[in-house]
Amino acid sequence: MKLEPLKQRLLTKKRMNFSKKEKVFGYLFTLPAILGLLLWTLGPILASLILSFTDYQVISPGINWIGFENYFTIFREDLYFKQSLVVTLYFAIASTAATLAAALCIALLMNMKVKGQGIWRTLYYLPVLVPAVAANILWMWLFNPEFGMLNGILRFFGLPGSMWIYDAATVIPSLVLLSVWGCGGAALIFLAGLQDIPKDQLEAVELDGGNTWHKFRFVTIPTLSPIIFFNLIMGLIGAFQTFNQAYIMTNGGPNNASLFYVYLIYREAFVNSRMGYASALAWILFIVVMIFTLVIFRWGKGWVFYGGAK
Repeated sequence: MKLEPLKQRLLTKKRMNFSKKEKVFGYLFTLPAILGLLLWTLGPILASLILSFTDYQVISPGINWIGFENYFTIFREDLYFKQSLVVTLYFAIASTAATLAAALCIALLMNMKVKGQGIWRTLYYLPVLVPAVAANILWMWLFNPEFGMLNGILRFFGLPGSMWIYDAATVIPSLVLLSVWGCGGAALIFLAGLQDIPKDQLEAVELDGGNTWHKFRFVTIPTLSPIIFFNLIMGLIGAFQTFNQAYIMTNGGPNNASLFYVYLIYREAFVNSRMGYASALAWILFIVVMIFTLVIFRWGKGWVFYGGAK
């Protein structure tokens, strides 16, 4: 009779030891990821914040604390700052809107039951798999005013050609066209949402005498609203960080018409060696993106429908 409590205590102790070992192994397995986050993400973020209050210039031996001087210079004197901010806002809004519309249209096409459906879906998604550098070089050839394919198509139909990325007036619309070309990722997310739409709701619209437009307006769009919201947020954040096109295709030109904000940060940091100044620019971009995101989250409360929400 007295052996039973002792057996229970031993069993409890064994379970506690096993639980402790499990926790230790859990921490050990997650340690590389935690260290990577601290060293390669949070560390550089904190370093850039500190550097933004200094005159650090990489090649200069000294480093001086100058307070908010970099920020004052940016807002008072830097004309490129205003230019790049306007260009980036213009591109972000235009490319996000165009990409969302194109991705939704492609998703609707991919959701149709047609012969060779798998092949069509692969073809639509294929541009996403092309490396960014290769895609930009390919589009430089397409945009070439003399022998590019786009002007060749226009001439075939008797239309005048365009200077595309080689003209200040058309460079941003041209880059928006390039961003639409890579909308396969967003289209795939829309497709997943389309396949989750309850069929009974679509049938209910039919019974009420509704047509295809009514199904799209009153069932498809409300059901897809969380996905539209997600793609909108991710698209805007990605557009604010646009860099490759300016670096590879336009070099910020012509006449600074494609001087994206991140390209300006790169130029100040690695061309002009003004690392402290570039850090201040980066933190301003962070605040701008954060404000945009908060505004969209607040706006989204009015039109995003969550099925499980009260």
